[in-house]
Amino acid sequence: MTYQIIPPITGKPIPAKPARPQSLPAANGTRVIPQAVKGKFRTLKWRLLVLCLAVYYVLPFLRWGRGPGLPDQAVLFDLANVRFYVFFIEIRAQELYYLTGLLVLATLVLVLMNALAGRIWCGFFCPQTIWTDLFLLVERKFEGDRRQQMQALKQPLTLSRLLRKTAKHVVWLGIAAATGGAFVLYFADAPTLLRRLASGEAPLLAYSMVLTLTFTTYCLAGLAREKVCTFMCPWPRLQGAIWDAQALTVNYRPQRGEPRMSAKKAVAAREMGLPAGDCVDCNACVAVCPMGIDIRQGPSIACINCGLCVDACDSTMFRLDRLRGLIDYESWTNIEREMQGKERLPVRLLRPKVLAIALAALALAAGMAIHLSGRATLALAVIHERTPAAVQLSDGQIRNAYEVRITSTTGEASLIRLSATGNAPLTLASPGLEPDEDGSLAVDLAADGSRKLRVTLTAGPELAGDIRFTLQNPANGGEAATQSRFFLP
Repeated sequence: MTYQIIPPITGKPIPAKPARPQSLPAANGTRVIPQAVKGKFRTLKWRLLVLCLAVYYVLPFLRWGRGPGLPDQAVLFDLANVRFYVFFIEIRAQELYYLTGLLVLATLVLVLMNALAGRIWCGFFCPQTIWTDLFLLVERKFEGDRRQQMQALKQPLTLSRLLRKTAKHVVWLGIAAATGGAFVLYFADAPTLLRRLASGEAPLLAYSMVLTLTFTTYCLAGLAREKVCTFMCPWPRLQGAIWDAQALTVNYRPQRGEPRMSAKKAVAAREMGLPAGDCVDCNACVAVCPMGIDIRQGPSIACINCGLCVDACDSTMFRLDRLRGLIDYESWTNIEREMQGKERLPVRLLRPKVLAIALAALALAAGMAIHLSGRATLALAVIHERTPAAVQLSDGQIRNAYEVRITSTTGEASLIRLSATGNAPLTLASPGLEPDEDGSLAVDLAADGSRKLRVTLTAGPELAGDIRFTLQNPANGGEAATQSRFFLP
């Protein structure tokens, strides 16, 4: 990439040196030690960090009344019974297609965020970014800021430094263990499981999950850091494929910053009518970057759009009494127009592409909400047994067997009636259940609302083809039906 620099006095384009390709520290093994910075974007990141961590650690302990016999944990993923509870929403095993809808919706939201502001998710909301920021804060508390750490790397390891590094890793492991411990609380009653974890009475699987997440959090947030975002995460490659030149991304304004020189040299150059940029080449933007890139070399696939380089550059411009925005959230379309000496265009967030993605996401969310609110209170699934498909009895009658799965979402114990009809008389039976006068079976459902039965249909050879199973709840009028087949030997 080659920038054309337009000096503020002569107005004649002067070719600048071609920007060298980005050399990522993560690619050559160099350790990235970002410097602490203050500014509006750093403050925003701290606030979002506190909010996200509070939600993550507190959410399992929130209660939500669902009636007798049902868990009162607001957010619970009951894998044993394949049921997911999220406040007033309950999703059962046969409704896991909602999970597919949520994944599609999440993808649309990510694409929408990319169309608005590039990798804004990565810079502010991604768990890897949040935990890495927390680990970096701990590291600075024990080992000092960037300058102190880089100086210490050139010196022999002392006892004092060894103790500080040990304390840092102990705190890192504590945070990682708390992360893994909080995660498993989403899969069982949180207060009960927490007490069992502390007393050593929890299942082995729970301890295994805690140890696994402790190890992964410690390695990814504490040791790998930017390498996760650059090489392990697929989103940078996908984001590069759907990159939008009109999105607000972090960019450097070369027509204003080039040629780079110190503040004193810039004043002298301008007095002589020579071009001088606002960039003083202080490298503050590089020092604070958690990815270790130089945004002045142009867009990079590793940039997570966190805005910390904007805070660093704005601080330098403030001290030099110059306008902020040398590095700023700006569309690449406007950066190119400024390099060509054209007028900057107003940023259009509500573009056709953005509106189309937003409408698609809203339509999907609305469709799922409508389907969820209007779903039936009864569900019936029938599977015909295949070994054998049909049996002929000694009296000439034919018998078929079926596996029937009944589910009720009312959350209350109820008496359900199961019946079957076809083009000829038939007898419905199930072990332990007595048929009523009308031939239906009365099935008791507990509050958990799920039961599996083995039922048989017995009829003469004239019954063949489609049959209809019907499920009714006399208490609330709920009904479900499905079709199956009756086979002859």
